[in-house]
Amino acid sequence: MDFLQIVILAVIQGFTEFLPISSSAHLILFPRLLGWTDQGLAFDVAVHLGTLGAVVWYFRTDLAGMSRDWLGSLRLRRSVGDSRLAWAVLLGTIPVGLAGLLFKGLVETELRSPMVIAWATIIFGLLLWLADHVGRKSSQPRDERSLTWRDIALIGCAQAVALIPGTSRSGITMTAGLLLGLSRSAAARFSFLLSIPVIVLASGLSVLDLVRGDHAVDWLSLSVGALLSGLSAYACIHLFLKLLERIGMLPFVIYRLILGALLLYLFAGA
Repeated sequence: MDFLQIVILAVIQGFTEFLPISSSAHLILFPRLLGWTDQGLAFDVAVHLGTLGAVVWYFRTDLAGMSRDWLGSLRLRRSVGDSRLAWAVLLGTIPVGLAGLLFKGLVETELRSPMVIAWATIIFGLLLWLADHVGRKSSQPRDERSLTWRDIALIGCAQAVALIPGTSRSGITMTAGLLLGLSRSAAARFSFLLSIPVIVLASGLSVLDLVRGDHAVDWLSLSVGALLSGLSAYACIHLFLKLLERIGMLPFVIYRLILGALLLYLFAGA
């Protein structure tokens, strides 16, 4: 990989991991448009670890409180402060963890087709628009600390659907949150918190694949990729949460429709 490819792919991963526009669609589209070879598993792991570092650092205060209260809930056997939110993040991860183990082979082969990604980008983009439209009608939108166990199960199952490339993990969890009555910012914050164990699990499985295989490692490229993806992801989270209540989801829906249409045009019949 040359330096330009590293920069472009790392920044794309950093921004698209947390925006509701599908990182997988972009990471497939750009290399094909520019005639690049596949960036490889090691680079994918590195940029995902960069985005993990960004979201952990951004929510470091919340995570410290959630972890402290979660341990307190285990000791006292009752809800303590933000322990319920911590449990929500952990339990909401179970469906995607199980689905990932069961369907890993299918996701990495048949479902990585550009046509699957194109249609998922369009269909789930329209669903995001519907959820945002429904959410605007709520007179008293809820925050993420008001989630019930039913809400958590539904958002967790929605996250499992994001194994289909093009769906967007952040997009489908925000969609579910909006449909359940969360405010835009609450749906986004819970989606970002949910990403932490998911990225840890996915990166862990990928690291195992790397260890079992015989892959040459370009540590400089991986380090640059991780740093750039982390910086761009942090900027993305900050700007998205700052602007979301003002701009809503419509710009991202329009972008998804355009991206999906472009993918259909480029890869129809391929």
